[in-house]
Amino acid sequence: MERSVIVPRLAALIAIAVISLAPMCAQTNATPPVPERKVIARVAPAYPELAQKMHIHGMVKIEATVRPNGGVRSTRVLGGSPILVGAAEDAVKKWKFEPAQNETIQIVQVSFEQIQ
Repeated sequence: MERSVIVPRLAALIAIAVISLAPMCAQTNATPPVPERKVIARVAPAYPELAQKMHIHGMVKIEATVRPNGGVRSTRVLGGSPILVGAAEDAVKKWKFEPAQNETIQIVQVSFEQIQ
């Protein structure tokens, strides 16, 4: 066979091998899921006045890094209305979770519903 035919075929075989092995590699390097820690003290968020006036409601999804003692060390917004995220973060930073041996990351949702 000519070299001009072998190189593209070899490249195609390597690409197929890499694509088919990628999911297996990802599974072996995955970290085990962290068990959900229960919230033992939840602070309700202050509904932003602007959100009330504009009739904005919904959910804000937050990633909370929780210390072993249950206090929230830091938060990171994963989604939600920009008008609501500040109030949601402020509230979650005051939450208390059940104690654990290690620091964990918990995904929480804060709901904002318009009071009629």
